[in-house]
Amino acid sequence: MEKYYLAVDIGASSGRHMLASMVDGKMHLEEVYRFPNGMDNKDGTLCWDVDRLFSEIKNGLKKCKELGKIPASMGIDTWGVDYVLLDKDDKILGDTVGYRDSRTTGMDEKVYEKIFLEDLYKRTGIQKQIFNTVYQLMAVKETHPEYLEQAEAILMIPDYFHFLLTGVKKMEYTNATTGQLISAVTNDWDYELMDMLGYPSKMFQPVSMPGAVVGNFSKAIQEEVGFDCKVVLPATHDTGSAVLAVPTNNDNAIYISSGTWSLMGIERKEADCSMDSMKANFTNEGGYDHRFRYLKNIMGLWMIQSVKKEFEEDLSYGEICARASQEAIPSIVDCNDNCFLAPDSMIQAVQDFCKKTNQQIPDGVGEIAAVIYNSLAKCYGDTIEGIEAITGNTYDTVYVVGGGANAGYLNELTAKYTGKQVSAGPTEATAIGNIVVQMLHDGVFANLPEARACIGESFDIKKYDENGKQF
Repeated sequence: MEKYYLAVDIGASSGRHMLASMVDGKMHLEEVYRFPNGMDNKDGTLCWDVDRLFSEIKNGLKKCKELGKIPASMGIDTWGVDYVLLDKDDKILGDTVGYRDSRTTGMDEKVYEKIFLEDLYKRTGIQKQIFNTVYQLMAVKETHPEYLEQAEAILMIPDYFHFLLTGVKKMEYTNATTGQLISAVTNDWDYELMDMLGYPSKMFQPVSMPGAVVGNFSKAIQEEVGFDCKVVLPATHDTGSAVLAVPTNNDNAIYISSGTWSLMGIERKEADCSMDSMKANFTNEGGYDHRFRYLKNIMGLWMIQSVKKEFEEDLSYGEICARASQEAIPSIVDCNDNCFLAPDSMIQAVQDFCKKTNQQIPDGVGEIAAVIYNSLAKCYGDTIEGIEAITGNTYDTVYVVGGGANAGYLNELTAKYTGKQVSAGPTEATAIGNIVVQMLHDGVFANLPEARACIGESFDIKKYDENGKQF
């Protein structure tokens, strides 16, 4: 009888339930349920509907029951930095505001009144992103201080869903690090930093590592979905899980976790909290087994996802790629410019940037997509140069995992702009990495190198040479 493991992988635009089992020594993956996601505009504030998302999580569990494929364990991963505050009755205080909301505007300056940016980086190793939890909590302190006074617990989004399933509160390490409140030295909460900023430390649960058992479903959940299941913490930050699925055991590998965001970097055993690293805007996010994901956040396929919604034609991503590949427009935009974070119109934002920088203004599906794809690939090339300069190492292959591994045209451009070979796949890296932690916990694999070798043999990997030719 097959043994199943379930990853619930929730991204910014959709969520999916992925079941995995081992068949003839290879990992077999099956999508059993999918649902949409996105931020809702609630009276001018961008919010997550966590009640609806949790209903979808339960719907997917019921689907497993219908199929007769009951998982031995499960875990949930999501994006980073966002959280809920719970009162003494475990009710959410205020709205569950999303990271793209503008409430953090100016909150960096409020934080720097208490601690200099340079000192904050030295302590945490996390790059400045205006939506980091450290700035979100300052926004709460400024506008709703009563929420912090009433809060008995803070839980990152996947931790909250695990709590709803089990009744157990745990704060998982990889997601917690994205908030810029974890010490890069102790790998624990920086309670001194919390005191400096006026954030009540009592609401922060002890840090738990991937592989820790949260608990079993509560009786109420068992009755609703029709079975019991053990909840095991994966790397609950989606990039933390995706990096686990990079199909190589080369310590000098460069990866791109390519999805709504492009997270590009390397794995390190120690954080680099130097000023050179900070000025280059690299971050040291926590990874499995206290590895550090030394990477840069790049705006990613969010830009393509956004313009796709605006195009008059209902085109697939493959069709958009094909049209872009036919264009030779030279214009390049800075993908990390804040104007692309949450514009009313991404097409207009791209055109305005080109106009402002005296470049050819793209028009039509092909040109607009070509500008975005070329800009992303150039950013990847610049990022590799930065990593090589800081580490003193050189790299010959870029490992692209996640949904962006399907974007053949972008992979070709990545090879050309970086001058490296590109290995593209697996596409469902986040779900695979989530499941790998569960399998490691259950003894399916002896260690991570064994798991990564299995991933390379189990899933389709496409390879491109330095000129972008597939081989």
